[in-house]
Amino acid sequence: MKVLSVLLLTAAATGGQSFHIGKCSKPAVQEDFNVTQYMGTWYEIEKLPAVFERGICNQATYSLQPDGTVKVHNVELLPNGNINSIEGVAKVKDPSQPAVLSVSFFKGVPDAPYWVLSTDYQSYALVYSCSDYFGLLNIDFAWILARTRALTEDVISQLHEKLTAAGVNVNRLTVSNQTACDMVYGLRHDLQR
Repeated sequence: MKVLSVLLLTAAATGGQSFHIGKCSKPAVQEDFNVTQYMGTWYEIEKLPAVFERGICNQATYSLQPDGTVKVHNVELLPNGNINSIEGVAKVKDPSQPAVLSVSFFKGVPDAPYWVLSTDYQSYALVYSCSDYFGLLNIDFAWILARTRALTEDVISQLHEKLTAAGVNVNRLTVSNQTACDMVYGLRHDLQR
């Protein structure tokens, strides 16, 4: 147990990740989730720390593919001014639970869970992911997303309540920087032409 504690502390200190002892909880997901209505661009408003996100102006664009999978295109602006992007594929694992998806960005790497806990499709989405390791610990991620680069405090507060009910420590959420992003991305797009 001492080795596990040292491992958890080291991992948490280096990546700011949300490691926990035990298995993942299984929070309730969006009922009657409609993947087609979910498509389009979502902007990151808040998140649990994620070592793979190093920039600002984070956004994700989802596109439904002819085979029923979802193309995932994530973009962020790095501190050095470069735009970092990655593409992946999300799949509904069980048609009876369309809000429970798995996403893959790299071949040979296990898919990651992507659970839509709540969305109104037009303004906000609440996403959760948790993976178990060795039956001893888990790492979770959570994102509050919006169709615009800001959400009202009332909506954020309601989403915090849902995350708390799902067992997520909302005190660990960080606010994502979405300041002047449209201008920066617009300039980058113009320069790439």
